[in-house]
Amino acid sequence: MKTAQEYLDGQVLLIDKPLNWTSFQVVNKLRWHIRQSFNLKKIKVGHAGTLDPLATGLLIICTGKMTKQIDSFQGQIKTYTGTFVLGSTTPSYDLETEIDKTFPTAHITTELIHQATKKFIGEIDQFPPVFSALKKEGKRLYEFARAGESVNINSRKVTVNEFKITKIEGLTVDFSVTCSKGTYIRSLAYDFGKALDSGAHLSALRRIKIGTFQVDKAVSIDEFISALN
Repeated sequence: MKTAQEYLDGQVLLIDKPLNWTSFQVVNKLRWHIRQSFNLKKIKVGHAGTLDPLATGLLIICTGKMTKQIDSFQGQIKTYTGTFVLGSTTPSYDLETEIDKTFPTAHITTELIHQATKKFIGEIDQFPPVFSALKKEGKRLYEFARAGESVNINSRKVTVNEFKITKIEGLTVDFSVTCSKGTYIRSLAYDFGKALDSGAHLSALRRIKIGTFQVDKAVSIDEFISALN
């Protein structure tokens, strides 16, 4: 068991984020339990790279002096697995919002799906989803989106190192992606649908790797709290 001083000096915690939790909620929960366990008035706790509420998987949590290393962890290459659903889109590009448009899919073949991945390998221009926490004019983009206000979003250059299709079942496509910091897999889903002359949205996402850190070495929130106590 770690001591209070070890948490203050700095720890790197690997947490397997559950579905429907924000990354911020995970940080708050862990900070509260660390403070309670050691009767600390305050301790710095932060995460190295946001996961959407509907995503699960590896979240790097830093405590104490290790919070100064957050930027270096955030900049590392990340690997995700997930599922696209072809033939329909949502405003958020995932299941946070309802399907708003449907598209033809009869022309989509297995070969076309595999060919389309090649358009996204290397450095690409990507537009972040309007339903995202990025800031513009001091407001989060999702605040504009939820208020029904239109907002201009600039594209960003991101790098996709690897994009593989792992399973195709009807309109459901499983994939794995290795990519740079700042890549939105939801945007990749949306753009992938367009590349197929159709539409697509993200229905599941799991982060399995950040740099050399892997999700199979991570613990659940409950496991961490149990070990702490």
